[in-house]
Amino acid sequence: MKVIAINGSPRKNWNTDTLLKKALDGAASAGAETEMVYLYDLKFRGCVSCLACKLQKEPRPNRCVLRDDLTAVLDRVHAADAVILGSPIYFSEVTGEMRSFFERFLFQYLNYDDYSKPLSPKKRTGLVFTMNIPEPLFEDFGYTALFRRYEDWMKLYFGHCETLLATDTLQVKDYSRYHLAGFDAKAKQLRRETVFPQDCQKAYELGVRLASKG
Repeated sequence: MKVIAINGSPRKNWNTDTLLKKALDGAASAGAETEMVYLYDLKFRGCVSCLACKLQKEPRPNRCVLRDDLTAVLDRVHAADAVILGSPIYFSEVTGEMRSFFERFLFQYLNYDDYSKPLSPKKRTGLVFTMNIPEPLFEDFGYTALFRRYEDWMKLYFGHCETLLATDTLQVKDYSRYHLAGFDAKAKQLRRETVFPQDCQKAYELGVRLASKG
């Protein structure tokens, strides 16, 4: 069993990274081989719509043909039994690097001959999203539809997906150093100490489930 986490956050050792590490710890506890990929350490771009993965030739490509730092990652993800994608939410979307990864990851499997039958291998998948707004603001910012859309895509392409949401997260350790007066620093810190550990446990349990057979 191989479980890969794709980290779309530019900040190591912070919210998204911490949760993905917990998920991989959970997977490892269930006997899985694990790997973390940091997208911000790679040089790559999104889909360029070359359509080479759709060429009518044998053997049919069915895979992204661009050659850059993402090429080997896509090969390993293709072969993995489970994959977890993690990203903070910026301007009501995943980060640019995660979006570019998503394009390259999914478009290679898109089957224009029969949309209902993607060319992707069945695998267990998870989504981990972190954000600094609370759940009551989801509808105002379009978050509910955003998360449902990403989960639906993963379910369509791979047959399975679980989503973990960490909301109202701590942005920085010391709010007094930044122009962040619109946030309640004490409330943020309290939530970090009380709620975020619960999110970490949920991430660990997600990893266990993704790595467990049956």
